[in-house]
Amino acid sequence: MAYQNTRATLQSRGLAPHKRLGQNFLVHRHTAERIVALAAPGEDDTVVEVGVGLGALTNPIAARVRRVIGIEADSGIVQLHRDKNDLAANVELVHGDILQVDLAELAARSGGSLKFIANLPYSISSPFLFRLLEHREKTAWAVVMLQKEVAERLMASPGTREYGIPSVLFAGCATIEPLLLVKPDEFHPRPKVDSLVIRIRFQPPPPCLAATGPADWPLLQKIVHSCFGQRRKTLRNGLAASGLVPDKKLLDRIIAQAGLSPTIRAEQLSFAQFSELARCLGGQFKNHL
Repeated sequence: MAYQNTRATLQSRGLAPHKRLGQNFLVHRHTAERIVALAAPGEDDTVVEVGVGLGALTNPIAARVRRVIGIEADSGIVQLHRDKNDLAANVELVHGDILQVDLAELAARSGGSLKFIANLPYSISSPFLFRLLEHREKTAWAVVMLQKEVAERLMASPGTREYGIPSVLFAGCATIEPLLLVKPDEFHPRPKVDSLVIRIRFQPPPPCLAATGPADWPLLQKIVHSCFGQRRKTLRNGLAASGLVPDKKLLDRIIAQAGLSPTIRAEQLSFAQFSELARCLGGQFKNHL
């Protein structure tokens, strides 16, 4: 595949980038190969690629691993590859929506643990990331290209403008590192923003869990969503307004037990502090949730 001829390849098949699917095709071969090199998959790995596109990442991945399962939502793109037979022999091309695919079944087909590499369509980045959270115990790692500001929110620290729900939840189950900044001219069509390739590693668990211990994840999620749903309110007022703990006297005792000030705001709390709040709330109030 000649990556510089992306537009011509699409036009020859009567195809065009779908805005609904968030398609931005990588056009420079060296960038695709750099992403795969930074991902550094093992030669015995099965890698799941989200959004095969014209194969810019697919064939470089296939050259390094035992097997690639490529999930592609665009039926025209799937048919193009089947007609041209231009993907490596160890690539299994699947026509499907990654947001609907059974990830537990996919993990079983991948040897029990999911490993992703993806030029992730902007339109599905947030729901895909939350699916990763849901299946974190079946996911080893994911190397994904995201809109730069979305990636920065995942890596944000307490007290910053970018810090929010995904920052806290990913801090509690994954280690994230930036790998490569990708400029708009690397794509067809060109997006209006920069992209950032990051590695999300779920296994081994992040170091913070050694200090905090495992969290009651459903309760932790409720607390984090409640607090950031009332972002400008204090911790006390935000939790009270959410209805999670309607008894304010009990809420005050829980906050004090967690060693927190009732006037602190959600964006100032670290994962460890949210985890401690969940532990204290669960211990005193769990039967009422």
